[in-house]
Amino acid sequence: MTKIDTTRPETVLPTPSHTVGPFYGHALPFPGGEDIAPLGHPDTVTVHGHVYDGEGRPVPDALLELWGPDPEGNVPTADGSMRRDPASGGFLGRNGVEFTGFGRIRTDANGHWYARTLRPGARGGNAPYLSVCVFARGLLVHLFTRIHLPGDEAALAADPLLSRLDAGRRDTLVAGEEGAGTYRFDIRLQGEGETVFLEFQ
Repeated sequence: MTKIDTTRPETVLPTPSHTVGPFYGHALPFPGGEDIAPLGHPDTVTVHGHVYDGEGRPVPDALLELWGPDPEGNVPTADGSMRRDPASGGFLGRNGVEFTGFGRIRTDANGHWYARTLRPGARGGNAPYLSVCVFARGLLVHLFTRIHLPGDEAALAADPLLSRLDAGRRDTLVAGEEGAGTYRFDIRLQGEGETVFLEFQ
């Protein structure tokens, strides 16, 4: 949309851009979006962290989408993560048996998020990772990044993406291990320690 300067009809001024929303917390999240792994699965891991803005403040209204392969490195083919009752249209949630590999999580008031999923297996020449898409206030375009889990240093060192980064930047893509099956991965949108974000063309 443009504004026309009526005092000088030949001049067309651009309308300033601005962020609309965010509306992520209203319609996109669904109950159980963070529970990606089937109930009681022995390979379940928990990944959690915070989303921070450029000044190091928590972002309380961000939305993350996570997806990844199963422990054998296979991309899941199960239909979606949300099921609806065909009669009422109501939300049924996950069936608790099939692994879809997909989750959608919003941050809480402190910018914290968590997901329970299966530890991803390697695909091709890449070290195992979870793909992440970040939506947040102030972002006109969503951001893509990866979560690599520690444990196989040889695979991490040989990963085509990680091996091209210096150590400081590389560390922003590798979660820290907090205990058996629990990992911490903070996302910094800007500033010191900014997470490496990927551009797909």
